[in-house]
Amino acid sequence: MDIKWRKYSHSVVAKVIVFIIAILCFSGAVTVFVDIAGLNHGDLGIVFEDSYYLGKEYIGDSSAVVENVGVIVERYKSEEHILQGGSLTEDEVKRVERELFTDFEYNSKSYNPNLTSEENYKTFHEVYAGKISEAKNELIKQELRAYNAALRRLAEYQGVFYYAKNGTAEFTNSPDSAKGYFQTFPSYMIFDGSEQKLVPEEIKENIHYYWMPQSINQLGQQDMIYIAFTEEFLNPRIEAWRNNKTLITYGLKQIAGFLAGLAAAFIYLVLVIGRKPEEEQEVQLNPIDRLYNDFNLLLCFSLIALWAGAIITLHRYNSFKLIFPITLLISACGLILILSLVKHLKNRTLIIHTLLYTIFYRLFKFGKEVYDSGSVGVKVVVIVIGYPILAALTFFMFPITLGAAAWLALKKVKEFNAIKEGLQKVKEGDIHHTIAVSGNGEFGRLAADINSITDGLNKAVDNELKSERLKTELITNVSHDIRTPLTSIITYVDLLKNEQDQTKSAEYLEIIDQKSQRLKILTEDLFEAAKATSGTIPVNYEKVDIVSLVTQGLGELNDKIEELKLELKLNHPKDKVYIKADGKLFWRAIENLFSNILKYALEGSRVYIDIIDSGTGVTLIIKNISAYELNISSDELMERFKRGDESRSSQGSGLGLSIAKSLIEIQKGRFHIEIDGDLFKAVIQMPREN
Repeated sequence: MDIKWRKYSHSVVAKVIVFIIAILCFSGAVTVFVDIAGLNHGDLGIVFEDSYYLGKEYIGDSSAVVENVGVIVERYKSEEHILQGGSLTEDEVKRVERELFTDFEYNSKSYNPNLTSEENYKTFHEVYAGKISEAKNELIKQELRAYNAALRRLAEYQGVFYYAKNGTAEFTNSPDSAKGYFQTFPSYMIFDGSEQKLVPEEIKENIHYYWMPQSINQLGQQDMIYIAFTEEFLNPRIEAWRNNKTLITYGLKQIAGFLAGLAAAFIYLVLVIGRKPEEEQEVQLNPIDRLYNDFNLLLCFSLIALWAGAIITLHRYNSFKLIFPITLLISACGLILILSLVKHLKNRTLIIHTLLYTIFYRLFKFGKEVYDSGSVGVKVVVIVIGYPILAALTFFMFPITLGAAAWLALKKVKEFNAIKEGLQKVKEGDIHHTIAVSGNGEFGRLAADINSITDGLNKAVDNELKSERLKTELITNVSHDIRTPLTSIITYVDLLKNEQDQTKSAEYLEIIDQKSQRLKILTEDLFEAAKATSGTIPVNYEKVDIVSLVTQGLGELNDKIEELKLELKLNHPKDKVYIKADGKLFWRAIENLFSNILKYALEGSRVYIDIIDSGTGVTLIIKNISAYELNISSDELMERFKRGDESRSSQGSGLGLSIAKSLIEIQKGRFHIEIDGDLFKAVIQMPREN
């Protein structure tokens, strides 16, 4: 017991340790991921970038400069150009006019539906000229604000020189606008008509190069944009890129280590959870496992949502130190719920231990009980009312409901056809046919009733055949047993008629006397068997001391027992044991058994007599070794005129066991025999009398 307890306690400790390792690894991985996700704007692809120029950061920084320079030189050009409306596109002007024309169409009295669209549009320009001018001026103001914003953004870049020219419009912050000057810097971009030159040249291999503004591909032959990035601009960004890559790479390695530990711990818990050390196949459930599995899943998703909300809140308030303890607490609860699902999966109760399954199963069971317990009319009403309701409730899966109904109807039709075909076969005389329809429904019970009728017919036929066989054997055995002494009597009477020798005559008379006594015994036994079987013998119940009765009977038979050299072994309780029986009839039954022993027991063998008091009844067991080979069953031996010696050379009539059984049964007792090889065992059970 101590060894088992130690093993069990060690197993529990191991599970707890591995459980703690699992939640620590998961919490550590999540915390590190959240930490590194804030670096490089959450882009973890930096670990695969070979340099700053091949990364997203350089393309993002440079494209912002190119976009601002391009929009200024290509669209805005100058304040005068904007104020003159030169930066406005035709589409923008048409959009404003369409909006005003809609207002003119619904709100102006000058609109005439009988005129064409061109005529109304002309009237619109005349009536709404002021509003159109105001709308264009507002667009120009928006363009001017956007132009100034682009200039401010360019002015904010430190260490960036640019020069842009579009026709006569030029923009620059560089002390020298020559192309060669820009080419002296470590990184520059030259867009001169159809010429595009990027330094370093690896920039074009950057997978994010498509982010560059498409306006640079639409420059005219006389247009140019020069942009140079000085070390003042590049060095801090390159250093930040390196630091981010180092931190993110180290963080990903940490995450990989945590995930490996989590995977190993989780696999171990999945393998050992729910099992005892000494009973590897038994799944042990605890109070947590009583939760319905669908409710368990709902709690798991709720924990995930709770964790996500907590992380967002902590990120908003920069409270990153609380991420680890919150993740630890929530992951511990989540892992407990997940392991509970694993145990139900092992126990094959993942589906059946759900609230939905329980509700539907109970509804189905209730409906089935109503269906099975009611009459055919009730069942028809239940089907007619219940199926439309079920179809309405399961409209989202109507094909499945319809298919299930069709399958059930087809099944019932097959059951009906099986019963009809079975009845036809029984009607034609095949009483051994069994209708294979199971269940507790109407068809199942009907099939069971029909099968019971065929079983009854089979038993009746078998009993009739057995009765005929017994009658034949009875006539044969009685004829044999009576004919043998009768033949001897006739033979010796004939001899006696012609015999003159008085000595031989005396011998003949003695033989005739023996055979006549034998014939008398056979006749009396046959008469007694008939009376016992008919149940006409009166029974006078009294309180009988079975131990004294058996002991007294053995005393009367002591001479014959000694003659056969039989050794008696009598076992009985020390106290007196009383039974409720007719003393004379009970002794007659026991006397038949003792007589059977004296006739058929092996000479010099032991005879065991056991009297057992069970408190509610008394059992008498008599066992002996047969002198003849018992090659028949106990049922056959109980039949009338059956003997253990098939040659019928002994002096018995074969009625003793049958008479004993009938006498015991009319006293409300039970009698049976058992045969094991040459061992003969007779068992009598009688009601006890206090």
